[in-house]
Amino acid sequence: MTEEILINVTPQETRVAVIEHGVTQELHIERASARGLVGNIYTGRVIRVLPGMQSAFVDIGGERAAFLHVADIWSSRDNGDHGTPIEKLLAEGQNLTVQVVKDPIGTKGARLSTQISIAGRFLVFLPQESHIGISQRIEDEEERQHLREKLQQVLPPDEKGGFIIRTVAETASDRELASDVEYLRKLWRGIQERAQTAAPLTLLYQDLNLSLRVLRDFVHEETIRIPVDSHETFQSMQAFAQEFTPTMVERIEHYQGERPLLDLYGVEDEIEKALARRVELKSGGYLIVDQTEALTTIDVNTGGFVGGRSFDDTIFKTNLEAAQVIARQLRLRNLGGIIIIDFIDMDTEEHKNAVLNEFRKALARDRTRMTVNGFTQLGLVEMTRKRTRESLAHVLCEPCPVCEGRGELKTAQTVCYQILRELLREARQFSAREFRILASQQVIDLFLDEESQSLAILSDFIGKPVSLQVETVYNQEQFDIILM
Repeated sequence: MTEEILINVTPQETRVAVIEHGVTQELHIERASARGLVGNIYTGRVIRVLPGMQSAFVDIGGERAAFLHVADIWSSRDNGDHGTPIEKLLAEGQNLTVQVVKDPIGTKGARLSTQISIAGRFLVFLPQESHIGISQRIEDEEERQHLREKLQQVLPPDEKGGFIIRTVAETASDRELASDVEYLRKLWRGIQERAQTAAPLTLLYQDLNLSLRVLRDFVHEETIRIPVDSHETFQSMQAFAQEFTPTMVERIEHYQGERPLLDLYGVEDEIEKALARRVELKSGGYLIVDQTEALTTIDVNTGGFVGGRSFDDTIFKTNLEAAQVIARQLRLRNLGGIIIIDFIDMDTEEHKNAVLNEFRKALARDRTRMTVNGFTQLGLVEMTRKRTRESLAHVLCEPCPVCEGRGELKTAQTVCYQILRELLREARQFSAREFRILASQQVIDLFLDEESQSLAILSDFIGKPVSLQVETVYNQEQFDIILM
């Protein structure tokens, strides 16, 4: 499968689109004003220890305190302190070196760990460890053993630190592995030197920006082109590639066309579609994607699809197509956490297994770690997808100020009745010559038409005149009652 990675750069943000066979599969956006924190290493200060939650809040200099659980404290797992309560490991006011493993998401602060890991092109360096791990994506046992022996041969003798061999290391030469080891150890020595003299809340190490992370984390042998529309970014990527990924140097291109790069591949349209709640299927069916703070639900519907030899066959074909589209939507929208998928109910185990296999097959190209469970008794598929950064919708959007994220508005009639109740309540509490209702055009129109009699009856009941005034800046739910 051929792959192209498009990089659009402006002074405000960098956008990356991963294209497979002409179809957008992934979108990544990084803004200069709000770069992600994942991978950053800080000298943090413990501001509160919570024994009841076996966790602590740590100040790393951000708007919100970051969160550190006892399970993420390296010493509690690996230095014989397993099971030691957090109040015996940390104290308020204590300084410690921490790394961000999950960005602040919604109302939650960043998630921290004291186990440091620094990613290179082929390896991840674990300075506090001593073992060599292998990426789970490399399944062949002989290949795993071969890679382990290959790395041990290039490691300097008697030097501390462990490594995880990444999937891309399968094709790496001994020289490339040795270069990665040297780069990572040099990086760690620099971090240690800065930590010795740094004041609390100091950033000791910042992960690469998005355009360089593309070369470190995204590219592989199937990546045929990397067009980038900024000359400055093109030069920095070329310099980085020459040192760390020389096979990619010739694939990085400076795009100078008149049409915007992402327009050329229809990516702007895909961004708009990725923000929509409804996703159309080619067969006529559709998906409904609802993202909440706790989990994401995806509902599959047949819609206008009536093809197939039978009703069961129609359902089966819709679910098969939905399985492929859902896998793409997870990557495109960067959905993470708990995900519940409600496929259309199928009667046969054969169909269920076929849909599940198709779904797992479609997920195979997703580089994010995930687990997929089978169908539950209720016919739902439960899965988790590792969430380290905000989803596309959370990066680009904010809750609607009108409905406050509910996705629904009270009807004009509901607001009319709410106003009538409030009017009666205020008439009993306050003595006024007149009451004036300030509301949206829709609500005032209803009071002048269908609900005019209700308003007249209430005015007679309280014995005071009631006037109406349209406020064009009010949304349908807003109103005020003025005492004259």
